Amino acid sequence: MEATAIAYLAAGFGAGIVVIGAAFGIGKLAAAAMEASGRQPEVASEVRTSMLIAAALIEGATFFALAICIILALKGA
Repeated sequence: MEATAIAYLAAGFGAGIVVIGAAFGIGKLAAAAMEASGRQPEVASEVRTSMLIAAALIEGATFFALAICIILALKGA
């Protein structure tokens, strides 16, 4: 296999792992937030705000990791 093909393959696997990890993390975050809101409805707005901030941080890290995968794939080309 050529180095270019291996770089594209590695970038594809890396991007897939990043997206799966982010989806799992945000899913667990949302499940915990819904459980907390169900247990104490009076603090639902604070929980929702914290959940959105944490989800945004997870998304930011995901986009950063995807950008690194793309850069590494293009550098191998």
